Amino acid sequence: MGEKALAAVATNTNHTEIKEVNLPDIGEDTGILKVEIVGVCGTDVSYYNNLKEPMILGHHVVGHIHKIGELASKRWGVKEGDRIVMEEYIPCGQCELCRTGLYRLCSNTNPKVNGIRYGATPIAKEPSLYGGFSQYMYLHPNAVIHKIPSHVLAIEAALTLPLSNGFEWMRIIGQVGPGDVVVIQGPGQQGLACALAAKAAGAETVIITGRNSSAERLKLALELGADYTVNVSSEDLIEKVYAITSGKMADLVIDVTSGGTDPVISSLEVVKTGGTVLLGALKNQRFNEFDLDIIYNKSLTIKGVRGHSYKSVQMAVEFVSSGKFPLAIMNSHNYKLSETDLALRTAAGEIDSSRLLVTVSPWM
Repeated sequence: MGEKALAAVATNTNHTEIKEVNLPDIGEDTGILKVEIVGVCGTDVSYYNNLKEPMILGHHVVGHIHKIGELASKRWGVKEGDRIVMEEYIPCGQCELCRTGLYRLCSNTNPKVNGIRYGATPIAKEPSLYGGFSQYMYLHPNAVIHKIPSHVLAIEAALTLPLSNGFEWMRIIGQVGPGDVVVIQGPGQQGLACALAAKAAGAETVIITGRNSSAERLKLALELGADYTVNVSSEDLIEKVYAITSGKMADLVIDVTSGGTDPVISSLEVVKTGGTVLLGALKNQRFNEFDLDIIYNKSLTIKGVRGHSYKSVQMAVEFVSSGKFPLAIMNSHNYKLSETDLALRTAAGEIDSSRLLVTVSPWM
């Protein structure tokens, strides 16, 4: 009998079971990862709450190369024992999107059109180990990996993918630089990542918004380097930004809130004429009686942003490895593999409304 792995398999909606899964034999171009830690993402919670087929969730994965084929070792530049951070994407590598660096949009990575992606692939797809809530994970030939130094704390390494979104949206797409004023709507994992990336890019003023329910996260945002916070439950955002900027308003605003379209409207209102508004969260609803003229009158650039690139993940790896920011304070809960249900419910806000980064350590 070959090696086996324990995995928390989501078998039904809102339920996981610890199951024993066979480790596959590796080929020349594949490998096996020993999972060290995995961050719990909102996408994991979404699948958990609306499960269609049994799968192993978890895609913010950090681990060590357990076994690797010779071709894979040469292609990725890694060997057994090396510590890596995984991207969730498993692109084809051949289509126009892949060839131009937009592999995150490759249809092969989209589970909704029979693609495969870490943390979103049914266990019926051999060899089953496509999720991080497991002791081991399969390294597909087209996996995208990044080496990360051993000195980085596991709970900080687990922040690499969320931080990479921040660097993608603030630095690469938003072109944030010295002197800029940035408003970030929403102090969740993505919002805090954007705040960190904006400050690293040299933004002069970073303002992050939230509601009464986000009081602890707003406090944390200041500890991480944000300059101001605005509680939109009790404060007028437009007035606050006007006062903070002496009427200049924001060069760039990003909305990463999950609830309602009001933050989109206020984003358009607090950005300066000629500024940029980025939309980084699904709303699952249509606008009603939306005044489009504000876009025309202020000559705004509006862009949807989604996911990260290879370059932004490398930026995040370097940022995490530098130790310049107290990233460990962003981790509020770290659970055992047997507590995966609790981890997912915590990330969903059912256990602790002030939760921050939630992680699972399969060998704890």
